[in-house]
Amino acid sequence: MIIDFHNHFFPAEYLDAIRRGPSSFRVTEDEAGNPVLHSPGDYNVLVPGHRDAVFRAQVLDEAGVDRQVLSFTAPGTSIESPERAAELAPLINRGLARVVTDNPTRYSGLGHLPLNHPEAAEAELRTVIDELGFRGIMLYSNASGVPLADPRFEPLWKIADAHDLVVYLHPTFPVGVEAMEDYMLMPLVGFLMDTTLAAAHLVYAGVPERFPRIRWVLGHLGGAIPYLAERLDRGYEAFRRCREQLSEPPSRTLARFYYDTVNFDPKALRLALDFAGADQLLAGSDYPHMIGSLDKMKESIRALRLPPEDEAKVLGGNAARLLGIAGL
Repeated sequence: MIIDFHNHFFPAEYLDAIRRGPSSFRVTEDEAGNPVLHSPGDYNVLVPGHRDAVFRAQVLDEAGVDRQVLSFTAPGTSIESPERAAELAPLINRGLARVVTDNPTRYSGLGHLPLNHPEAAEAELRTVIDELGFRGIMLYSNASGVPLADPRFEPLWKIADAHDLVVYLHPTFPVGVEAMEDYMLMPLVGFLMDTTLAAAHLVYAGVPERFPRIRWVLGHLGGAIPYLAERLDRGYEAFRRCREQLSEPPSRTLARFYYDTVNFDPKALRLALDFAGADQLLAGSDYPHMIGSLDKMKESIRALRLPPEDEAKVLGGNAARLLGIAGL
């Protein structure tokens, strides 16, 4: 079974709401009638795969992908005012839950939280768990510029830890995004660096150590984490501040994180594989974004020429285990 852990969906309820407004997105249409959401340094053309679950299922059949773990995408509600984010997040989650309920063998879902409104985020997390039954959430790498290690998010980690949740970190606007508006540098470079920064900050701050039952997943192969893990260990050795809240070097904690394979270079995948092991990699496509690819997801993993049992883990077994998906 092939399970695509990294892909994105826009529920109709949410799209209707931002069209009506208010919203900080500028919404236009392209020549084919697809909605286009414009934000600083980035834009998303919402092709049918972004918003039509039936169309998407046909694409998955053609690609030989059995299941997807649906999540929202950046910048999501973090672009809005805190009050508006708190209004929109439940629409997103109920829309995702509707698609999952209608297609239970095809889709799973990860909840979305309005992190720029911590009180609303805590309430929505309880709804996501207790009412919608999601086994995980997708969070952005910062909350409108506030790092995830900030104490205001401690209640979220306590709830997530108590429920053994998957917490999937996906990048969003880095601080200083104004320097990344040319050549799509924000999604191509800034995204990866923001994931790296978020993961390193969380680990040095001791969040994964204090909440050991959270299963952490990093998007886009963890940004630069597998490449920079040794440097983070040197910081642990050299600077007292970098070890005050840790009982082990950062690389040991980070090697227990999960990494999706949205980097289609087999050499990069091999680095992550050597760093964290076959049990920690999750197939991901970034479908249906313009730089995503279901075919490259499969081809890059198979190019590793892993033992069959390890390839099966990366293609779907690890995701099934994380989210309690039956059938594997």
